[in-house]
Amino acid sequence: MDLFAVHPVAPGLVVRAVRPMPPLSPGLDARVEALWTRAAARVEQGGAGRLFNGRVFSIDQITPDLITGHMTEYRRVIAQAEDHALHTDLGIRSLAVCGVVRCAGGVVIGRRPAAAVYQPGLWQLCPAGSVDGGALRADGTLDYRGQLRTEIREEIGLDPASIGPETPLCVVEHPGSHVCDLGLAVTTELTAAEVEAAHRDHGDGEYDPLRVVPLPDLPAFLMWAGRDLVPPAPVFLRRAGLLD
Repeated sequence: MDLFAVHPVAPGLVVRAVRPMPPLSPGLDARVEALWTRAAARVEQGGAGRLFNGRVFSIDQITPDLITGHMTEYRRVIAQAEDHALHTDLGIRSLAVCGVVRCAGGVVIGRRPAAAVYQPGLWQLCPAGSVDGGALRADGTLDYRGQLRTEIREEIGLDPASIGPETPLCVVEHPGSHVCDLGLAVTTELTAAEVEAAHRDHGDGEYDPLRVVPLPDLPAFLMWAGRDLVPPAPVFLRRAGLLD
């Protein structure tokens, strides 16, 4: 875990876009497009949906109270994830929200699709997703809490009204890809059976399977998952006070 940078954040964290997306040279643009095209074809052929080149938030600076950055193309994020050496030229540090959802029966954990463009087949705390253009307000701030509620509705199938307030935990920055996961702890009074039924009936299929792991069973589950678990998960669980 020492390769993963952990950035502390405050409960009142603000995320703001402060500059425009930088242009690319023709050569760099061609390299990005080639990697994007290859990744998009792989994802579609694997049955994991289609990639969309929308706008997502990329971090320039992180402090506990304020994260600043700019909106960038998703294809740049994917290109850098495909070829980590591109970070020197692109400087992408894409921000994703990652829920630590605790229900009456335990913590919600799901397995990513085998054909996913990033971290395929790994178990993760869910939901998770990039902070995209839909979260951008007129004043330049990003509604990252609203982004998590959107992911909860789409990926788990839960009504966001059933979820309590979102508490920022920390940002975990991945080596190589420089994807930055912002952990957010939330609670619901729903039972494990109700969460699993919502996912089965209304989820978008992002996780297969999705499980609710009882708190006493978390250490054993993490040991069982081993390298098939995304590394930020234990960090978020400890920050949320759910793991010794």
